[in-house]
Amino acid sequence: MEKTLHIASLVVLARPALFDAVKANLRLLSGVELHQESPAGKLVVVLETEHESQILQRIDQINRLPGVLNAALVYHEMLDVTGESPCL
Repeated sequence: MEKTLHIASLVVLARPALFDAVKANLRLLSGVELHQESPAGKLVVVLETEHESQILQRIDQINRLPGVLNAALVYHEMLDVTGESPCL
């Protein structure tokens, strides 16, 4: 059976006054990695999920976190983790 891994990149804009709390809450979510940040409240976040629908669920969850102004999908890729060529 083919198994895929979905990699998605987001830009998350947070209120600067709540930036540390937003980062702490993001670190509690499974499959979420924080990569880059700006003191102005911008974060680059990477998601890894098994199903595409989980990406949408996670974006919705992030958008509902206190202090988050917006989470926007920037990139999405499906990888075939069975060792064959990538699915684009």
